[in-house]
Amino acid sequence: MGFDPLATITIGFAVISAVLVLWYLLRRPLLTRTTKIVLLFGIGLLPLGAAMSGNYAGFEATKQRSFCGSCHVMTPYSNDSGDPKSETLAARHGRNAMFGDENCYTCHADYGMFGTVKTKLGGLRHVYEYIFNYHDMPLEQARTAIRIREPFKNETCMHCHSTANPGWNAVPDHTSTLERVRTGSLSCASEGCHGPAHPFTKSEGRP
Repeated sequence: MGFDPLATITIGFAVISAVLVLWYLLRRPLLTRTTKIVLLFGIGLLPLGAAMSGNYAGFEATKQRSFCGSCHVMTPYSNDSGDPKSETLAARHGRNAMFGDENCYTCHADYGMFGTVKTKLGGLRHVYEYIFNYHDMPLEQARTAIRIREPFKNETCMHCHSTANPGWNAVPDHTSTLERVRTGSLSCASEGCHGPAHPFTKSEGRP
């Protein structure tokens, strides 16, 4: 794992805060203006800064493919997505420098105004389901039982692959299905188009 500036900042804030609090507890100085300022930083500003930077660092960590694959149910998807020899839609996006190790998050994120919040709240639901319902379930049984909550939206694809792009419209199959793609009645990831992102699950009769 490489150098993480956010983690360093978080630890630094926490250490300085602890030093200031220990200084006050051990020395018991008079409650002067200087002491109050020290306590303001020791029990207020620095812990708050550590919490904010720590939460942000944690948020960034949840965007990594390795985090998604840490759930045993998602491990096959993560492994395929990061496989340099795989030709699945997910793997091809994983090799794209625009997505890289964050391709799971990028393709499954909600792009609305509150997309990041909605995506992470949805992720918390997945964590809840995993801990309380699927954690001890055998992989094959879990993968059979789990279903994607809602169909994959074409809007997600069109966030990068705009249907107004001349290159997109240069493909005859694109122009003939334009309205169906825009309305969502035809999925970009359907058979006969670009195919499912994780086709190995489809061949097994899974979502």
